[in-house]
Amino acid sequence: MERLKKEIETYVSSRPGCSAADIVAYLSNERKMRNHGLTARKVGYFIPRYMRSQIGFKLDAATGKRIYHAAV
Repeated sequence: MERLKKEIETYVSSRPGCSAADIVAYLSNERKMRNHGLTARKVGYFIPRYMRSQIGFKLDAATGKRIYHAAV
């Protein structure tokens, strides 16, 4: 779980404005973490629960999706 949190934090800090689907695609395809168990929907629960202090989000008005960014 610590590696998963670190990978998500690294990705979001390098690419602010990403969506949950972008995060899942990065973990599965680029980092080869196929067994991480997160779907785009589960990322929406995982980040606020375990990474509230590192990652924030805002809602995109056009699509209604969460757009993630590094918390200040």
